[in-house]
Amino acid sequence: MNAPENITAILDRMAEQLATHVSKLGDKIPAMVGIHTGGVWVAEELHRRLQLSEPLGSLDISFYRDDFTRIGMNPVVQPSQLPFAIDDRHIILVDDVLHTGRTIRAALNELFDYGRPASILLAALIERDGRELPIEAAVVGQHVSLKPDEHIKLTGPSPLRLEIQQTA
Repeated sequence: MNAPENITAILDRMAEQLATHVSKLGDKIPAMVGIHTGGVWVAEELHRRLQLSEPLGSLDISFYRDDFTRIGMNPVVQPSQLPFAIDDRHIILVDDVLHTGRTIRAALNELFDYGRPASILLAALIERDGRELPIEAAVVGQHVSLKPDEHIKLTGPSPLRLEIQQTA
């Protein structure tokens, strides 16, 4: 296992990478969407660093997950908030930890229920091994190798911290 770096440094590096992607869009201003809960916290930090003019959007993918029959429904379902049109927009989708890819699949399904974006760029604070779906982030803060019985969790929102936990 390699321990995560300082979150501020990771976010700064991600913001630099995202700024490069945004600059390639020319005069098209992207919209940023965070996935509840940790992805929203990360998106808030990146949105501030990039000084995006569009308001920040958020998705709660609870009803789009394919594993709720195994793990149960999230007891606190938040409404998704997309204060902008999705059609023909460039979207930056942000999550805290990219692991199996199933959270991102669910988020994509929900986004497409709102419209048809021009493009979606995925940014993840942490990427770890164990992908089950062919999903890859364009911007990754840090790759972390964990044992099969370990998980990484973002806590926050203030301060943001990464914790490595053993599963029972």
